[in-house]
Amino acid sequence: MTWLQVIVLAIVQGLTEFLPVSSSGHLILVPSVFGWPDQGLAFDVAVHFGSLLAVCVYFSSDVAAMIRGGWHLLRARTDTQESRLALAIALGTIPAAVVGLTLAGWIEANLRSSSVIVVTLSGYAVLMLLADRFGRRERHVSGINVRDALVIGCAQALALIPGTSRSGVTISAARILGFTRLDAARFSFLLAVPVILLATVYELGGLIAGEAPVAWVRLGTAALVSAIVAYLSIDFFMRFVSRIGLLPFALYRIALAAVILYVLV
Repeated sequence: MTWLQVIVLAIVQGLTEFLPVSSSGHLILVPSVFGWPDQGLAFDVAVHFGSLLAVCVYFSSDVAAMIRGGWHLLRARTDTQESRLALAIALGTIPAAVVGLTLAGWIEANLRSSSVIVVTLSGYAVLMLLADRFGRRERHVSGINVRDALVIGCAQALALIPGTSRSGVTISAARILGFTRLDAARFSFLLAVPVILLATVYELGGLIAGEAPVAWVRLGTAALVSAIVAYLSIDFFMRFVSRIGLLPFALYRIALAAVILYVLV
């Protein structure tokens, strides 16, 4: 990879990982427009690590609460707000983990196409609009229950299909369940922590098992750029989501689907 490719793709990944616009759609479109080859497994590991670092730093107090809650659960204490949050995150992670372990290879082989991405980008844009328009705005993360966690977790599993957007589908599910925009986004980003961690560890295992040389300086740069941009992206979204809602992102997804349809199909 050239330095230009490293910087541009790291910015694209960091910017789109947590916004509800589909990072996979952008990472297919941008290299296709510039005629770049696939960025490879090592790059994916680096930018995923950067994204993980960003969300952990931004939500450091919540992540610390999740860790304390996990300790409470190990001691059979389920009556604290921290333990309830940790339990909700754990339950919400299970569907994506199961689908990822059993179907990731099939999805990669059969659903990573421009036509699928066009459908998922536009289809979930409509879902986002409906969820944001008609969802109640009265519930908070502190009141999340087992059913909520499983429903949002199942929605997260759908994000394994390229073009869906993990944050977009989980925020939409939370909005349908009546969570405020801010709390829906907050839970969505916290739910990303174990998923991104699992994906990074899985990809790292493949990288270590491989025999190809690793350009550590470029990968370190990609991770740093991705982390900085992802942090700024999260900060922007959390500051403005209550006021702007999901409409601009849904319209952008429809426009992106149209561009991909024009350029790649």
